[in-house]
Amino acid sequence: MPDVYSNILEADFAIQERIATILELRAADPQQVEFLDHYLQSLPFADQSQVLEIGCGTGAVTRALARCPFIAGVAGVDPSAILLNHARMLSQDYENVQFYQADARKLPFEPDSFDTVVLHTALCHIPGPDKVLEEAFRVLRHDGLLVIFDGDYASTSFAIGDNDPLEAVAMAAVEVIAHDRWIVRKLPGLLRKAGFDVIGSRGYAYSAACDAEYMLTILDRGADALEASGIISANLAIALKDEGRIRAEQGNFFGLITYGKLLAKKRF
Repeated sequence: MPDVYSNILEADFAIQERIATILELRAADPQQVEFLDHYLQSLPFADQSQVLEIGCGTGAVTRALARCPFIAGVAGVDPSAILLNHARMLSQDYENVQFYQADARKLPFEPDSFDTVVLHTALCHIPGPDKVLEEAFRVLRHDGLLVIFDGDYASTSFAIGDNDPLEAVAMAAVEVIAHDRWIVRKLPGLLRKAGFDVIGSRGYAYSAACDAEYMLTILDRGADALEASGIISANLAIALKDEGRIRAEQGNFFGLITYGKLLAKKRF
């Protein structure tokens, strides 16, 4: 099954609403909050910066950007009108935020419009990431900053031993949550080709043990994908989901996803 995010406009209302719930659940996860806060605090925003977030979803990162010192305005772009409805509702108290429905590969902005462009767990979902980076280059001002934080989804794991049945669920989940599970590892080459100089990088390890709520949503999607593909029965899909929750209740659950952050400057 393909990554649902990469064809979000083909997903029905219920699926997009479920995605909206998952996005906000992830945004509230303490480790995810820590990752976001850490890298945002380290960014060299110029005074009165104009910032663009590509693939903003429900706007959780857009809102965080709007709270940063020195930022005058933030624009969020996403192809899904349903997710943008959530973003606008959740951002009603932010006067310096605007949202636009658009494809990341064809942005509705003039060249040299932004000081910083942010892609937070978005590039892995978009077919043709080179086109996205070309657009980011176009809309960035001279010496503009590109910030990419994304999942190295090839690292996703639920295993706590050899031949763990939940590992197959993790592999199936990756098929439906990332168009390119290897995107973080390809980024240095893609960025250079698009005209950027990489100026910094860092890895983050997200591990879920005592607080497994977000990772269990990924497990559920993997089990559902296996069932939808006819690989397992509905009863087995339920059993695998139950196994994850039993482990969580007993303190035996473990889930892992690593993330990478790259900073790049527009080259002239």
